[in-house]
Amino acid sequence: MSGALVRRAVPGDLDAVAGLEREGLGDDAWSEALVAAGLAGDLPTVAYLVAQDGSEVVGHAVVSLPLPATSAADPGLDPGLDPDPDTDPDPAELQRIAVAADRRRGGLASALLEAVAALAREAGAERLLLEVREDNAGARAFYAARGFGEIARRSRYYRDGTAAVVLERALVGPETKVWTVS
Repeated sequence: MSGALVRRAVPGDLDAVAGLEREGLGDDAWSEALVAAGLAGDLPTVAYLVAQDGSEVVGHAVVSLPLPATSAADPGLDPGLDPDPDTDPDPAELQRIAVAADRRRGGLASALLEAVAALAREAGAERLLLEVREDNAGARAFYAARGFGEIARRSRYYRDGTAAVVLERALVGPETKVWTVS
């Protein structure tokens, strides 16, 4: 990943992120309007990250983060009180990750994934979930090598009828590896 950095995406990244969506996700790509709303901050629990090399955006990731526990509390309650202390924290969910075809296998996806995990931990998530196409052996191996395990399947999840494999990784605990991304 020489020379690349991972940062929060900004609205000026729209063309690059929308292009990566089309290139990497094909028929499953999100519309430019949805990407624009996410980059503008109109989706309050969604964070976009990009991998940038020089002035070029060469990868992106999207994560849904849990709302802080106090946001669900009654406005009249002390903001430090959790209305249901027995409830497990909500997980974060990796929605997207894509790297430009000519930049794959250079560590960018790993850096994006670990930046997503760091954001999720900061937001209070203890688990990171994602769905991957059942027929995407490369992606499934990538996630398995980074501590994800299968927890469920969703039949006919994708537009073409392919099933999704739901994967999960712990973000806290003694076995959790903490990465730093510059």
